[in-house]
Amino acid sequence: MGEATREREFREFAEARQRQLRRSAYLLCGDWHEAQDLTQTTLMKLYAAWGRVRRDGNVEAYARTILTRTFIDQYRRRGRREEPVGDLPEPPGDGRQPGSELRLVMQAALMELPPRYRAVLVLRFWEDWSVEETARALKVSAGTVKSQSARGLARLRDIIGEQVGEVGRR
Repeated sequence: MGEATREREFREFAEARQRQLRRSAYLLCGDWHEAQDLTQTTLMKLYAAWGRVRRDGNVEAYARTILTRTFIDQYRRRGRREEPVGDLPEPPGDGRQPGSELRLVMQAALMELPPRYRAVLVLRFWEDWSVEETARALKVSAGTVKSQSARGLARLRDIIGEQVGEVGRR
């Protein structure tokens, strides 16, 4: 494949998928600016491997795997504990999408989960990956994905229940 063809194919992929990658990045990190950084890092890493990835197929899965691993690696490097925020910023747009309040509640609850649970839930339920695909992306066993999914969902239900209880007491 010629350099011009390679660059054109990559540019087309990046333009078509950047928005979805950024949304997934936001679900992982909870900050639009950090999500943009994660997306750009993902696209740079993907570009470096583009020739091989394009030949192997399933570029989308490879991009999401890069995104998730980059998020987890950055979180580990920082060595910090995340602090949940009270209010999440609205995503870009007019904010009048159906279910936007529910989406905000879910995003706030998701940000309270540990990064590994968050990554498993985003890949399994946002990206609709199988247990096996998620396990490969995170370099863990299928059993670990299943247990972290169950624990993450249980914790998510608890957090949402706590939030609903707080609203009811006001």
